[in-house]
Amino acid sequence: MTARQSHPYLVLFALWLMVFSASSQVIIISPILPRIGEELLIGEELQGWLVTAYAVFLSIFALITGPISDKVGRRLVLLFGSGSMAVALALHATADTFSSLLLMRAVAGAAGGMLSGAAVSYVGDYFPYHRRGWANGWVMSGVAVGQIIGIPVGIVLAEQFGFRSAFLMFGVTMLLATGLIYFCVPQPNVRQDAERLTIRRAISNYADLLRRSVVVAASAVYFLMFFSFGLYIVYLFTWLETTLKVCGTEIASLFFLGGIANVVFGPAAGRISDTVGRKPMIIFSCIGFAIIMVLTTFVIDTMWLAYVFFAAAMIMVAMRLSPLQSLMTALVSENRRGTLLCLTVALGNVGIGIGGAIAGIAYTKYGYVSNTISAAVAILIMAVLVQVYLPEPSGDQTVEEAAKSS
Repeated sequence: MTARQSHPYLVLFALWLMVFSASSQVIIISPILPRIGEELLIGEELQGWLVTAYAVFLSIFALITGPISDKVGRRLVLLFGSGSMAVALALHATADTFSSLLLMRAVAGAAGGMLSGAAVSYVGDYFPYHRRGWANGWVMSGVAVGQIIGIPVGIVLAEQFGFRSAFLMFGVTMLLATGLIYFCVPQPNVRQDAERLTIRRAISNYADLLRRSVVVAASAVYFLMFFSFGLYIVYLFTWLETTLKVCGTEIASLFFLGGIANVVFGPAAGRISDTVGRKPMIIFSCIGFAIIMVLTTFVIDTMWLAYVFFAAAMIMVAMRLSPLQSLMTALVSENRRGTLLCLTVALGNVGIGIGGAIAGIAYTKYGYVSNTISAAVAILIMAVLVQVYLPEPSGDQTVEEAAKSS
């Protein structure tokens, strides 16, 4: 089962649509949490566990999928993962209790685990290092377009027809992505893991990676990035609804504006990082995001200020995401790239899962200000780790290859 050789732009579009669908069905949880709570009678202190369930199962299946993608290739993993996600989102229509929705989010998380590391690894396989910032920028702009179109439409659907309709919509777009991957995304001609894949071998590969300080640092960076995001974003929209008395339509327009900011700055950030380096972009965005987080509860008292802050936050996310992903693809050799990316993504989603669970406790006991300050501290620690422990590769040679040749 192979795809014919395709134009790089067709490859990018297939990956873009997959990212659009996968990210939108994750992001939509936060703005429609109040609707989910109302329909299924879920208290605020439990709502964050819907984020946690998804993140935990994504982490488990990402760890399983990493060595498999190094062995069988990224294309097959992307195809199976996108198809599984489409089915999982369709099953959300059956959720009529908190426990059943929690189960469906776990199933979707398992499918997401197959996609997360494989998508970024595919970009690393298919594009040379000096073009990966540009390629990742365009692929990850699917997240931004999801904010511009997918999330607002999903919020309106949730308001009019119930929260399940939003997940069904993204199930349809993921099904289309599956078809595009089948017909347009070839398996890159890269060296694959030649050794027989067993559970013991997979564990050995992870253990070998974790003996390297750069991998430990990269894993901690991903954990802190997602942990801080979970603390900040999960209850942001609940806080806005409570504080500013805004409705779902206004939250939808917030995503629209934030998405425009992201789609404008995302590809540009990737291109700039191809020239100036990944680390300066990552560190600047971490510092900027920390400032935005801390000021959120002290400054935002009108909806127009919420627009400004959310747009600025999305710009900081865009400036960090594609440069960090491009940097990660160059830390190990290509036949260990999937294992590394899935390891870091898994730990990152453990971070957002823990962050989402803690966010609910912090929000209900101490107020949203405790979420924002904790998130800012976490993102600043991430910046320090990037500066001190993550090297900046040069050329197409990975850090691992450079160390062996020096």
